[in-house]
Amino acid sequence: MAQGTPTKVKKRKKSVLKRAAQSIVHNQMNRSHRTRVRTMMKDLRRAIDAKDSATAGNLLRPTLSAIDRAISKGILHENTANRYKSRLTVATNGLSASKSA
Repeated sequence: MAQGTPTKVKKRKKSVLKRAAQSIVHNQMNRSHRTRVRTMMKDLRRAIDAKDSATAGNLLRPTLSAIDRAISKGILHENTANRYKSRLTVATNGLSASKSA
């Protein structure tokens, strides 16, 4: 839904209008949380691709925390988030293992 677009509601009941207003607010909040998580994941992946283990190590913990927050808010499904966390952790640990070997 584009910003500033009014929600189309057929009924003009007070409760329907309230739900429509709440839906708009929740949609904006969910979008901002989802964007934050995706941006953090992109930054971490960029550090992993650049083989920068120090930066990747520093970004891993806040990224996993943001993903967990997204699960608790119902923005990401738990299995999807766990898959993301697993792949990011394995990639980061692989960097540090290849660095020490």
